[in-house]
Amino acid sequence: MRKCIALAALIAASLFAAAQIAAQSLPPSPANRQAMNDAWWTGPLLANSASTLPAGHILVEPYVYDVISPHTNGLGSRAYVLYGLFNRFTIGFIPIIGYNVISNGPNSSLVGFGDFTPQAQFRLHQFHEGGWLPTTSILVQQTFPTSKYDRLNRTSDGFGGGVYTTNMALNNQTYFWMPNGRILRVRLDISQAFSTRASLQDVSVYGTTTGFRGHAYPGASFTVDLAGEYSVTRKWVLALDAVYHQSGNTPVIGYNATNSAPVRLDSGSSSGFGFAPAIEYNWNGSVGVIVGTRVIAPGRNTTMTVTPAIAINFVR
Repeated sequence: MRKCIALAALIAASLFAAAQIAAQSLPPSPANRQAMNDAWWTGPLLANSASTLPAGHILVEPYVYDVISPHTNGLGSRAYVLYGLFNRFTIGFIPIIGYNVISNGPNSSLVGFGDFTPQAQFRLHQFHEGGWLPTTSILVQQTFPTSKYDRLNRTSDGFGGGVYTTNMALNNQTYFWMPNGRILRVRLDISQAFSTRASLQDVSVYGTTTGFRGHAYPGASFTVDLAGEYSVTRKWVLALDAVYHQSGNTPVIGYNATNSAPVRLDSGSSSGFGFAPAIEYNWNGSVGVIVGTRVIAPGRNTTMTVTPAIAINFVR
């Protein structure tokens, strides 16, 4: 854990140092102003794009990661599969798979699939060079409870939440030209998620045990993600996310079927701050790779996690 934290801090320091050196490498002059089509991007690790795909185009971006927390490694992969239905309207879905390695308990019995999440994004405005309005879009993601979450033989086999979750986001993206003429692309995403209740039996991802009967009521969550990408060269990009997340209390209410004793569990509200430095390399304007680490700091009812990740972005 300490090595991963040190690595993430080193990457973040390297990003800022490299950006500072690059910003001083050229004198500020209109002749050095980078053209927008000269910058190739993969995207930061966390913040979603506010852009939509042109009609008929596709984007596929699979991530591979390891969520490292005390006693647990959450190995997984999630992919964004998007299609431009119209020029201002993009649809898609997010397939997720995972496998949990537990140091003080049984590992997952097999690789599991996460809940199914389709999404749709509508673009309200497109950024134009010389203008001040950012590209702005509304994103809606709807999660369906398709994965195992209760009646588990082991908690490490739970990869779902058992609820229908609606996540609505306002995504923004704009561009700034640094004193040396290089482009800094900035994203600001603000999202709010609401969930229905989950019916629970026996062992579940909500901490219940054998014999439990009842329901969980996940609290609403709120997330703000501010991200920047600095175009060092046409192919190389430095990226950094800063994210804040807050969730309401999740009460679990029911009884023990063996003795009818009432049961109530409360997660308590939680909040946490994190950052995700990364480095991008783009072979061309359609294919790129990003490598980085997300670090979530300890917060209120929030466990520290370190998540190294790599993703390949393909647009056609």
